[in-house]
Amino acid sequence: MTSLINLAFKKCKKEKRPALLTYTVAGDNTKKKSLEILNSISKHVDICEIGFPHNTPIADGGQIQTSAYRSIKKGTRLKDVFQIVQQFKKSKYSKPVILMGYYNMIYQHGENKFINKCKEVDVNGLIVVDLPWPENKKFSKKCKKNSIDFIQLLSPTTSKIRMKKIIKDSHNMIYYISMLSTTGGKLKVSSKEIIRNYKKIKNINRNKNCVIGFGITEKNISGFKKVDGLVVGSAICKEITKSIEKRQNPVTNVSKIVIKLKNKIK
Repeated sequence: MTSLINLAFKKCKKEKRPALLTYTVAGDNTKKKSLEILNSISKHVDICEIGFPHNTPIADGGQIQTSAYRSIKKGTRLKDVFQIVQQFKKSKYSKPVILMGYYNMIYQHGENKFINKCKEVDVNGLIVVDLPWPENKKFSKKCKKNSIDFIQLLSPTTSKIRMKKIIKDSHNMIYYISMLSTTGGKLKVSSKEIIRNYKKIKNINRNKNCVIGFGITEKNISGFKKVDGLVVGSAICKEITKSIEKRQNPVTNVSKIVIKLKNKIK
């Protein structure tokens, strides 16, 4: 079965631009609004990352934590996350979906049950932040058997030997964490240095799609036009927070930001 994630990257390469991936927390600020945001931004993005809200995050910065807290407060559970994905996939402009979260929720739910549910609602990829390689090998194989891309993470401290092994074991997409920070931090390294590290990953295997995440904003996104894909999450969560505080519609405001981001990488 052809990976929809891989097809999305192929389309972007034909258009000579990076894929735009957005991250939103399922159920923020309500289940209904969360779905409306996805339906609205999916006209302009290539892949939608959807986070399941979690109360003890590891890599999430303040903006995403705030989004997750709002969602938990409104009672969003794992079953609701799956429901949001299922409804989103029925929409006219639906895009490949990557679910992002933490292993303890998967473990509590049951690995096989979780993967089966992902398949049922048409989840295309999974990022499990606290399940690193090689501990994720068995889980990754289960995902592959069910045509779900398991996305491996690389960081600036990943050694070349380890990097080669992770890339070899990866499916269609690798996620490069641009800096040693939580999400949403200001870029502590130059765009040039991030690109240099990115090229080292690409030189190991040119066939694997590599996206860059952490610290990508409207201000710096145009400096990464030559990469396979870019993930923007905290800037979107921040806009949802601002809209709620100003009593404005987050759907409209988030869509405006996403259009601006897309225009900067065309």
